Amino acid sequence: MLTTIHKQLLNNYQHDFPLSARPYQDIADELGVTEAEVLSAFTELNDNNFISRIGPVIPPNHIGVSALVAMSVPEQHLQTVADIISAYPEVNHNYEREHRFNLWFVVIASDTEHLHAVIDSIERETSYPAMLLPMLDDFFIDLGFKLDLNND
Repeated sequence: MLTTIHKQLLNNYQHDFPLSARPYQDIADELGVTEAEVLSAFTELNDNNFISRIGPVIPPNHIGVSALVAMSVPEQHLQTVADIISAYPEVNHNYEREHRFNLWFVVIASDTEHLHAVIDSIERETSYPAMLLPMLDDFFIDLGFKLDLNND
């Protein structure tokens, strides 16, 4: 069950998370609780899969470079290849699609040379060619949502 502090954290800090040396203390001060209570509540939210991480959302290619990549992988090898790809720290996420190109992933790197080195390494390790899909238009989807704090 979500407590009031859980709902406040989820509702108030999806955007405008404090950027300071002690952001959790800043949040505690705003909510009138202790820093330990804030940290405990965030831990509970994470442990119960209400959140998966706390971090910035940076638009593509504002820091470093990124690319959407697609691969055509036989169904029987899909999980193995996805696991290999997920092990790369430069891979943001990967997912299956119902298409001939059935495995898609995003690679983020410091520069174009590093990006291509990662993709080349993935191709060598998986034995499947990768197709880079350049970004033609930048779309940003705000995944924030407003919680009803009065509905317990």
